Amino acid sequence: MQEIIETGLLTVVAVLAVVLLGMGQKDSSGMTKKQKKMLKRILAATVILLILQCLGSEVFDRMGAAGRWVRLVFYIVDYGIIGYDILKKAFKGIRNGQIFDENFLMAVATVGAFALAIYENGDYLEAIAVMLFYQVGEWFQSYAVGKSRRNISDLMDIRPDYANVERDGRLEQVDPDEVAVGSIIVVLPGEKVPIDGVVAEGTSTLNTAALTGESLPRDAKVGDEIISGCINMTGVLKIQTTKEFGESTVSKILDLVENASSRKSRSEDFISKFAKIYTPAVCGAALALAILPPVIRMAGLGLAPGWETWIYRALTFLVASCPCALVISIPLTFFAGIGGASKAGILVKGSNYLEILSRAKILVFDKTGTLTQGVFEVNGIHHNDMENAKLVEYAALAESASSHPISKSLQRAYGKDIDRSRVTDIHEISGNGVTAKVDGVTVAAGNDKLMNSLGIPFIPCHSVGTIIHMGINGKYAGHIVISDIEKPHSKEAIRELKAAGVEKTVMLTGDSKKVADHVAVDLGINEVYSELLPADKVEKVEKLLSTKSEKAKLAFVGDGINDAPVLRRADIGIAMGAMGSDAAIEAADVVLMDDDPLKISKAIKISRKCLRIVYQNIVFAIGVKLLCLVLVALGFANMWLAVFADVGVMIIAVFNAIRALFVKKL
Repeated sequence: MQEIIETGLLTVVAVLAVVLLGMGQKDSSGMTKKQKKMLKRILAATVILLILQCLGSEVFDRMGAAGRWVRLVFYIVDYGIIGYDILKKAFKGIRNGQIFDENFLMAVATVGAFALAIYENGDYLEAIAVMLFYQVGEWFQSYAVGKSRRNISDLMDIRPDYANVERDGRLEQVDPDEVAVGSIIVVLPGEKVPIDGVVAEGTSTLNTAALTGESLPRDAKVGDEIISGCINMTGVLKIQTTKEFGESTVSKILDLVENASSRKSRSEDFISKFAKIYTPAVCGAALALAILPPVIRMAGLGLAPGWETWIYRALTFLVASCPCALVISIPLTFFAGIGGASKAGILVKGSNYLEILSRAKILVFDKTGTLTQGVFEVNGIHHNDMENAKLVEYAALAESASSHPISKSLQRAYGKDIDRSRVTDIHEISGNGVTAKVDGVTVAAGNDKLMNSLGIPFIPCHSVGTIIHMGINGKYAGHIVISDIEKPHSKEAIRELKAAGVEKTVMLTGDSKKVADHVAVDLGINEVYSELLPADKVEKVEKLLSTKSEKAKLAFVGDGINDAPVLRRADIGIAMGAMGSDAAIEAADVVLMDDDPLKISKAIKISRKCLRIVYQNIVFAIGVKLLCLVLVALGFANMWLAVFADVGVMIIAVFNAIRALFVKKL
């Protein structure tokens, strides 16, 4: 009966190998050359083994004394076809002092099984079949890892091969690394934008799906900033580059994804340490299992089984003990999770950050550019004696050296080119405003604090928005009301975060209390701190960190240069990648490529799914291993169960790990 079952199993493996080989020939992109070669080896070894089993020992017995050795040679050849690479790796490991790995365990177990079969003049099926099933499991693992890498390699398609530069009326394709800042490049329909820049000529529609995970096209016109990695869909664009290729968005994204695996999670560190202790321990246990019982029997204590039985159990123990499922599936789960997040427009810089994100309980937000669009508009001028246009002109010129969104909005409201030669003695006072001389006139533009520090009495404004009080030659000249608007998904994002188990949401902003309170109430944020300087934000985060529980993690979400210190200080920093500053993106651990706050809850859900799979694999793999090891040691399990404990558990764990790639429905 056992021989029939074993032959049936081998037939299933043979059919599976034939089917998979056929799939590989039909779709060469789905399988590597190495995987195809391994499939051919599996198929050849299986066919030879089936022929040998069908012939049986009787055919060789007819050859007389030489028949036994001829039979052995055929089986050794078959074993060599399926297992030579494992023996080679085991030998290299021994030579390099790295003995205790799965290759060593499989080599010892199968060679030992062969030696027992020769000693007992028994069947060599088990030794070869164990190696065969192990190689099938390795193939599945290789295919699954390859699938995960191919999913991430799709993201790598955003890497541009060339940039078009116009020279003497002709387009020349050059390496993006050779394009200097300020150069004009031409992007034709269907081409990738190779370098960050500003549209100098033309209009078009851009496909940003590779960067943001969203298929909604984005229109581009003269003056718009464009990030590299987008695909130009319709018109011809001339773009003036603002960065070198190495500093462009596409390069940073690729660098983040390619280096994410270098930052290991606690779970991965645990598995690495576990494997280093576990493998020598089981080798020692197998050796004790092979030697101690027969020695005790020889001492006359009445144990019946002899050397052969206990050596067989020890070899089976080694096969069952391979820690492949853990060593392979845990890093693969994090790799797949990072890949799935990347395809959704969420870049996680390492598996350690994915693990921390799963435990985020406090979410702290910057306001401008994070929860609001950061697109400020002048929508009111009050208590002014001079013309509105003149007051805006003074404000825009005074703020001309600043890149803050408020300054940009004043410059847009002015509507003319800024003549910087008209402005002198610019002094920017962090968190307060700016003073300058415009056409020799002393101008102060800022908040209440600036007016108080200059001793200029001001009139408070009851409108909701950012209030720019204006002082001209030391006298109050009125104020300009500038309003920001909330992002479309901000309110939903806060709801989703609370539904995902976030216990507290906090907003930190340098904006006025009135504006901050209005936004916080409207969005449903638990706590709000306003009128903060950059240093004050760090102080608030420090206080929140000191009061939270040890297991809970604090995440900070921001986009500006002044957010970089807070992003670094938080347990995990999340930056808005599309419009965020380079400093914020560099400092952050997670980058949202489309600036959508709704992606924060998705990132947390992805991380939690990933961690759930990790814990499932750890519990399942260790649980099955321990159970099988006990059954093997007591004699209730044979080599076939050991194969399941090793190869079967590995295949199940690997395919469970691949689930982390799928992040559309969470």
